[in-house]
Amino acid sequence: MDETTLTALTFRTAHQGDLAAVDALLARAMPRLLRQDYAPAVLQAALPHFVALQPGLLASGRYSLACDRDGAVVGAAGWAWTAPQGGLGPPDMGHMRHLVTHHRHLRQGIARRLMGEVLTGARAAGVGRLDCLSTLTALPFYRAMGFATIGAVEVRLGPGLLFPAVHMRRSLAELP
Repeated sequence: MDETTLTALTFRTAHQGDLAAVDALLARAMPRLLRQDYAPAVLQAALPHFVALQPGLLASGRYSLACDRDGAVVGAAGWAWTAPQGGLGPPDMGHMRHLVTHHRHLRQGIARRLMGEVLTGARAAGVGRLDCLSTLTALPFYRAMGFATIGAVEVRLGPGLLFPAVHMRRSLAELP
């Protein structure tokens, strides 16, 4: 972990006014991050579904940002009670949503710090288990964060559009 980088960043709760900045981060980072694991045709079809954050997530108080000294958003992560495809699960289950780090700021501890905030906040809200639909690219990160693989899934993003992902889950019982 690069402590110098982390101390130069500000971590804060997102608000409605951050929507354009988060969408821009997703649009810049996701194509670069995912291209090693997904065919260009799959990415071209799927990316429009990944680069637009649901405004309600920002208003929920459960979405965090990492900002550089100039205020630019370089990382983001959050959780929701509803699953990415909609609907509620068991009352103690939350769902990871839109964890991303700017492609120029990878491996600096930003995602790990944001994940810590997600886990702590979810646990404080009564979440006992956190589900995740991981991209193939993020699978090693989620494993390192204590998520266990449930199995491979294909996420339906639209008519005839299935996106390969991995369903993962982490218990929050062991958090302090």
